[in-house]
Amino acid sequence: MSNETIGRPMEVLLVEDSLTDAALAIGALKQSKIKHRTTLVRDGLEALAFLRREGHFARAPSPDLVLLDLLLPKMNGLDVLENIRADEELQHIPIVILTSSDTEEDQFRAESFHVESYITKPVNLQKFVAVVRELRSHWHSDLILPALD
Repeated sequence: MSNETIGRPMEVLLVEDSLTDAALAIGALKQSKIKHRTTLVRDGLEALAFLRREGHFARAPSPDLVLLDLLLPKMNGLDVLENIRADEELQHIPIVILTSSDTEEDQFRAESFHVESYITKPVNLQKFVAVVRELRSHWHSDLILPALD
């Protein structure tokens, strides 16, 4: 019997307005060798529409992980985070903050919403990959167990 995990890929929602930073995060996810599918949205309002499956996101997958920038157009990441944690349907989703904001106030506020990690840009790729792997090890949705005889 193979030790390979069988099942669907991890769904990742990347909320990032900078295409350069998005490319770095996507590259780090690829480097992690975790089977995943990433969706990129570019502002806070679009993130909430995706998560709530509104408008053209009506058929969007439910993410298993949100990678959230704080400095976003239309609605900042802290407000997005607050909305996610206030929504019973969404509050269980693990969130990792990826931001250029290194202020203690932003970090304290984000951590008060029980984020899994707060990583400042430029992103330390090893730390980022380690965080995603740790989250992945706690995510068991992809396991298919053999039938009992």
